[in-house]
Amino acid sequence: MGLPITLSEIAPRISAGAFILNSGLGKRGADEEAAAGMQGFATGTYPFLGNMAPKQFATMLSSAEIAVGAALLTPFVPTAVAGAALTAFSGGLLGLYLKTPGMRKPGSLAPTEQGLSIAKDSWLLGIGIGLLVRGTVDRQPRQVRKAAKVLDKANKKAAKARKRLND
Repeated sequence: MGLPITLSEIAPRISAGAFILNSGLGKRGADEEAAAGMQGFATGTYPFLGNMAPKQFATMLSSAEIAVGAALLTPFVPTAVAGAALTAFSGGLLGLYLKTPGMRKPGSLAPTEQGLSIAKDSWLLGIGIGLLVRGTVDRQPRQVRKAAKVLDKANKKAAKARKRLND
């Protein structure tokens, strides 16, 4: 039985997965001040996150990053699933970029110096969408490919048999 990923999916999964996993591991055990800073930044765009304690928020964010990173790095996780997780996560990051004052130059999508650290994560959204599309649209199920090969062989044999009968 083969893996549910192809060779072309390995590089984007490793690059994004390692980056996000490292970020999540770095947030584990964040002190109260760091947790409050992360939560304060996120709450400006997503006010409902203010209902949590800062340490709870930091733990949730760390766990989410670790889960997304691990899903990307685990070859047994189907590409569509890993791509959907990355797309959702990076969409949240880009929401911060688009809605937080001071992240973008006035009237533009171009980042300010402060917004550069989040704007660069747009590549995560691109990878996520690419994996999601690759995992759902571009790939025939393995069983369909096998059946097509068997059917193709049978058709070739039948064509040879018809030709012999007609000769």
